[in-house]
Amino acid sequence: MRLLFIGDIVGKPGREIVSAVAPKLRVERGIDFVIANAENAAAGAGITGLIAKTLLESGVDAITLGDHVWDQKGFETDIVGLERVCRPANLPSVNPGRDHLIIEKDGFRLLVFTVLGRSFIGLKAECPFLCADAVLKRLAGRYDGALVEVHAEATSEKQALGWHLAGRATAVLGTHTHVATADAGILRGHTAFQCDTGMTGPHESVLGREIAPVVGRFLDSMPRRCEVAAGDNRLSGTLVEFDAGGRASHVEWLQVRG
Repeated sequence: MRLLFIGDIVGKPGREIVSAVAPKLRVERGIDFVIANAENAAAGAGITGLIAKTLLESGVDAITLGDHVWDQKGFETDIVGLERVCRPANLPSVNPGRDHLIIEKDGFRLLVFTVLGRSFIGLKAECPFLCADAVLKRLAGRYDGALVEVHAEATSEKQALGWHLAGRATAVLGTHTHVATADAGILRGHTAFQCDTGMTGPHESVLGREIAPVVGRFLDSMPRRCEVAAGDNRLSGTLVEFDAGGRASHVEWLQVRG
C-alpha cells in the first residue's frame, strides 16, 4: 500500500495545487491514502472549516494541523464537526477537536496523529515522546499501521522521535520548517522517516511569504505585512510504501510544479 503525506499547505496557491495535482498523483502512483498538513492553508496562518472541507472534497483523506491550529477566529468551534481533521495530540486535553484519526482503505486501518515539538515552538505542549507512546498504547489493536507527524523546529528533536518510534510506526514525517530535508529513508524496524517534507505553495518566496517585506524586516527590523506569495507554485510531499503489517519498504520525497 502507499500513502502520500503532503507538506505544509500555504495559502490559496497551496490549496489550488493540491486540488489540481493530488487526484492525478493518486491514480498515477497508486496511492491509497492522502494526508496533508494544512495549518497554514488560510492566508498563510491557520485554517477555516470551509477550507478544510474544500481540501477534503478535493481528494485529501485526512488533515493534520500544527502550532497555528487556532490562528483563525472561530476554528475552535469548526473543528468539532470536522471528522477527518485532527489537531496536535500533545496539546492540553481541554483543547477541542480530535487528537488522532483512523482512516481505512481495503481493510487496512491507518492511524494518523501529530505531535508538536517543544524546542523553539510557542504553544505549550506535553512531551511529544510520551504523548506518542500513550496514543500508540491507547489505540493498540485498533490500527494496522501508524503515521506520526512531528511538527517541530529542531531537526535533532525530529530525528530523536523517529528513532524513539522506530519499529512501532509505519512512518514518522516532519513538518513546520517549510524546507524539505534530504534524509528520507527507512529506519530500523521498517519505519519510514524524513525530517521535513517541505512546503506546498509558492516557492518564489521566503517560506511562502512575499520576498521584499521579509527581506526588509531582516534589514531594518521594522514591522511589515508579509502576504502569501504567488510565484513558482509546487506540491511537496513524501510517498511511503508499506505492507499489510504496516512495515515500510520504500520512501521517497517528491515535488510537483504547478
